[in-house]
Amino acid sequence: MAGAVHWRYRFREIDSSKKDNLDRFIPNRSAINFGYAHNMLTEGAKKGKENLAEMSTYQKLLAEACDIPTRILAFKNKPPTPKEIWPPPPPPQCRSSKPKRYIPKTWERKLDAPYMVDDFCLNLLDWGSSNVISIALENSVYLWNASNSSTSELVTVDDEYGPVTSVSWASDGRHIAVGLNNSIVQIWDATTTKQLRTLRGGHRGRVGSLAWNSHILTTGGMDGKIVDNDVRVRSHIVQTYMGHDQEVCGLKWSPSGRQLASGGNDNVVHIWDRSVVSLNSPTRCLHRFEEHRAAVKALAWSPFQSNLLASGGGDNCIKMWNTRTGARLNSVDTGSQVCSLLWNKNERELLSSHGFTENQLTLWKYPSMVKMAELNGHTSRVLHMTQSPDGCMVATAAADETMRLWNVFETPLKTSDEPFAKFNRIR
Repeated sequence: MAGAVHWRYRFREIDSSKKDNLDRFIPNRSAINFGYAHNMLTEGAKKGKENLAEMSTYQKLLAEACDIPTRILAFKNKPPTPKEIWPPPPPPQCRSSKPKRYIPKTWERKLDAPYMVDDFCLNLLDWGSSNVISIALENSVYLWNASNSSTSELVTVDDEYGPVTSVSWASDGRHIAVGLNNSIVQIWDATTTKQLRTLRGGHRGRVGSLAWNSHILTTGGMDGKIVDNDVRVRSHIVQTYMGHDQEVCGLKWSPSGRQLASGGNDNVVHIWDRSVVSLNSPTRCLHRFEEHRAAVKALAWSPFQSNLLASGGGDNCIKMWNTRTGARLNSVDTGSQVCSLLWNKNERELLSSHGFTENQLTLWKYPSMVKMAELNGHTSRVLHMTQSPDGCMVATAAADETMRLWNVFETPLKTSDEPFAKFNRIR
């Protein structure tokens, strides 16, 4: 009240004889409603719509002078309804619009494979570039043409030579190497069904692993030796690798043909470099990996990343290696024996075949190694896997004496001028 009296007293002190009657704090003193101001100071502002209706002349003049509304940001009315956009915008797209592909969980075709030898260290199945599958059944090698489903017998060896312990197609799809239990390796022409030559002297026991590198046929034996054979010359042994203490179970050349991976029954994986190994230093390997705890048979070089090798063995583990640095990149416990590995040529995926208890195929996403699918059908361990020339189909052979064909890898787009454009699946 005292404050109100003070301001009222000051207002009355002003000389009313002046024409404009101005004050530097108040634009126009004549517009002031002194009674209303006194009432607001003494009794307080009234709430509700009545106060808004009793706006003073001063407030109205102030709003007109500044050209602003009397109530700023006031929700007096609802905002206008936005105009409808037509046609409506498309829904937001996710980062990857690629549809999830369908992976068949069952085999496409099943064939009998009687008398197949149940041995983890042998390699009895291969798919050549001419679209013909070779499979060894005891003492015989059979050819199954995937284009017309015809079957033929390539060779049957005598008991003193057999059983057949390995088969491998050369890159031309015409010549095939056959490893035997008595340490001999035969080279055959599959188109004429004629034996071209016999390779002797490289091993002292059965030859369970074979790998072609152009005109060089590399053989791995029960004696732990690895031998390079130049099939063009009379003295065919041109290089020997000494590093395994037990049988060589797996051999794979890298896509570049410069590095050789070998896995053995001694649980060791070796990486050999042709520029490092020589006849004077046959034990000089590039890397020696000893992290597996059982025999290593499954070896697969990545088709999309150089120096990336996947290995699998009887210890249930799949391991990834950088063969340039020697570093182990990953290790996955699959829960069952790993018998074979194949990379998808069209996607970053890895397929593994297994033994007890499920005897399944498992498709993994790389590099996360997340399971994408499990394919069941075999009733015993799936010892062998091989891939069709176009990379879409997979053939497996198991100790249940069956061979099965799976359309597990995504089919790439084909053009009519590709050599296997008409090959989609086997029926």
